[in-house]
Amino acid sequence: MKFLGYCRKDGRVGTRNLVGIISTVVCANEVTEAIARNVQGTSFFIHQQGCCQTPIDLKRVLKTLIGLGKNPNLASVLLISLGCESVELEKIKCGIEASYKRVESLKIQEVGGAAKAIALGTLLAQDMVHEASSIRLTSCPVSELVLGLKCGSSDTTSGLFSNPALGIASDRLVEMGATSILGEVTEFIGAEHILAKHALTPEIGQKISNLTKNMENRAKSTGCDIRGGQPTGGNIKGGLTTIEEKSLGAIAKAGNSPINGVYEYGEQPDKKGLVVMDSPGREPEILTGLAAAGCNIIAFTTGKGAPQGFPFIPVLKITANENTWKSLRDHMDLWLNAFQDKDTTLGDLGKQILDELLITASGRLTKAEISGYTRSMDIYTIGPVI
Repeated sequence: MKFLGYCRKDGRVGTRNLVGIISTVVCANEVTEAIARNVQGTSFFIHQQGCCQTPIDLKRVLKTLIGLGKNPNLASVLLISLGCESVELEKIKCGIEASYKRVESLKIQEVGGAAKAIALGTLLAQDMVHEASSIRLTSCPVSELVLGLKCGSSDTTSGLFSNPALGIASDRLVEMGATSILGEVTEFIGAEHILAKHALTPEIGQKISNLTKNMENRAKSTGCDIRGGQPTGGNIKGGLTTIEEKSLGAIAKAGNSPINGVYEYGEQPDKKGLVVMDSPGREPEILTGLAAAGCNIIAFTTGKGAPQGFPFIPVLKITANENTWKSLRDHMDLWLNAFQDKDTTLGDLGKQILDELLITASGRLTKAEISGYTRSMDIYTIGPVI
């Protein structure tokens, strides 16, 4: 199987060909967004981090921004800095340049304020888009896909149909040499022992168990039980009663492939196949982590209808809830009609997802890309703002 993609100099393949305008710190967000809105063919990433944080979080923000810039869906990157933040602009720039792509940068304080930075950045971005437009689509093997797995606003249809069907699609891609990344450690709780059985080695299984324990302990350290926030109110309205029930449905989207490794948040896997990434379940943080880890496409199953996409990764929204499909057509990309006839199987639904993933990877826009519902992203941090 093949898809049409953009071959990058570092050997990876993009499903989109955009110029990324990336803010290095929350204080540069307005300028970053303004430049991107001035220039077609760009995509901006803004967030709430980058300064007045503990060293462990600053290191994570730095690595995440480098990972985002290296994502193969970006042909080149323009970094926007205020100029006095704690994350180091030059380290971010050098890290992204390791992927052999063009990287430009602006410091708002040095160029003389926001208006001048927007003007200079707009001219730079125009030149970068012009350069990127010469890159042509190439027929690429499915093994070049890096699929991110996500579920949100889950209900009973998620665990019964859309998540198991996505698991089948993921297994098929893994069989063909692709990479599939499972996050949302919060939604392993109560089912982590089942997921650990899929680990290729006992050591990997233990890492999965440790991630889950650490996530639950982090919640307990606040003096609360995680079960006060998971399942969410929407999950409960959708028929889910416990975190364990939610987790059993959530891990189904990983299929039955062996888990080849466990990685830090936003870390690019050095192995093919199914892997686990440390992350929470909330959309702004996990989608960013998947993008930083190198995903060039994301499959997002939803029951009651979560709308979020990502700035430069196509996020395919999949639902098996007919009411959601009918009421949220401007957000949903694929309806899995599990009852279209009595002979429909989960395998049939998995094939539907796989077919849609390949069409989307080859350039068909998702509803989130069309509507621009991609702005509210952030980076997962673990310490206080100081």
